[in-house]
Amino acid sequence: MSKVFLIDSEKRPLDPIHSAQARQLLRNKKAAIFRQFPFTLILKESRPDSRIFLLLSETLREQFGVGQGRSASPVSPLRLKLDPGAKTTGIALVNDTTGEVVFAAELKHRGFVIRDALTSRRQLRRARRNRKTRYRQPRFNNRTRPDGWLAPSLQSRIENIKTLVEKLRRFAPIQAISQELVRFDMQLMRNPDIEGKEYQQGTLAGYETREYLLEKWGRQCAYCGIKDVPLQIEHIRPRARGGSNSITNLTLSCEKCNLKKGTKDIKDFLKKDSSRLEKILKQAKKPLVDAAAVNITRFALLEVLKSSGLTVEKGSGGLTKFNRSQQNLEKTHWLDAACVGKSTPILNIRGVKPLLITANGHGSRQSCRTDKFGFPSRNVPRLKFFKGFQTGDIVKAVVTSGKKIGEYVGRIAVRTTGSFNISTAKGLVQGISYKLCKAIHKKDGYSYGY
Repeated sequence: MSKVFLIDSEKRPLDPIHSAQARQLLRNKKAAIFRQFPFTLILKESRPDSRIFLLLSETLREQFGVGQGRSASPVSPLRLKLDPGAKTTGIALVNDTTGEVVFAAELKHRGFVIRDALTSRRQLRRARRNRKTRYRQPRFNNRTRPDGWLAPSLQSRIENIKTLVEKLRRFAPIQAISQELVRFDMQLMRNPDIEGKEYQQGTLAGYETREYLLEKWGRQCAYCGIKDVPLQIEHIRPRARGGSNSITNLTLSCEKCNLKKGTKDIKDFLKKDSSRLEKILKQAKKPLVDAAAVNITRFALLEVLKSSGLTVEKGSGGLTKFNRSQQNLEKTHWLDAACVGKSTPILNIRGVKPLLITANGHGSRQSCRTDKFGFPSRNVPRLKFFKGFQTGDIVKAVVTSGKKIGEYVGRIAVRTTGSFNISTAKGLVQGISYKLCKAIHKKDGYSYGY
């Protein structure tokens, strides 16, 4: 598991500590749980005594100083590394001096959920206008878009990362940030002044097309699905039958399938496998949505990170892959993040288990729920908080009497009566009084797990 974050009594970040040290501090009541996700402790005393010194690491002892309160020696600076993705972003906190990965996480975005919700809303409004039913016309010109505007599905990715960066800066001594910004560009390395159409005439001619196809077709043969073999660029509709070199007419094929297909039309070649034929024709017209989302948001994210005031290092995808390959690390989002940039040292990832974070949002603004036919079925209360709780909070309830004796931990669904439902790992428990609930983690729009 990753190390435990530690802050002093004035909520200033200290060096993260080992989980065994954290348990001992809690056992001796020298620290308390400040936050559950990511797990953070807060020291109860501003000036630790000699007994606490035995529980803290040598680095922390130097920070406080013997009998002098907090000394002037700084904490060990950490570097926050980010590998932004369309669906999942890898996050790692690395000590540049020792190479230790202190914390790792994988943040799952909800961009495509937002896109689908906006599409549904647009369809409903369009249908209402076409039916000539009552519809309030716009009362002012609010259709203009400011400079730097991004679609909500893309903006949410940036906001998710920004929120997590700000949160981690409160609990860890982060001094620098590394972001994977672009893929590797061999022509730019050879000629820093290259621009315009010169790109079409050098070493990358054909390379970008091949990389695009590898990403689009999952690095496997489109006809037989074989992986880890040399793949060839194949024309779906053969050139001999009028096919073009358009990217929508290209796919990947192993040598055996390429020779077997020859100049046959794909409908004749796959006439006995209609499902694969349909899948290939559908995929051929599909753009590389994930890559487009990352390309659009990468520079906007860079500006957000620079506004934090920290030094921001930019890395390339090629360098990330090189660093990961040199250290024989498997390909995961958080390990990719740990390998971003030239600053990557020899990494120590022993015992690191990433925190899995999923962006769920804060609910909807629906004023009523509808049945399967779209008619209103029940109202939604205007107030979100009841007895100090809201739906989505993680609580611990200890029931000592009645039919539901036991200890329950999970997310709650609040009721105005004060009788809550708790979704635990073993199932739903209904009718738990708010008096028995103790908040462990307040709802913040994200879910967590390991």
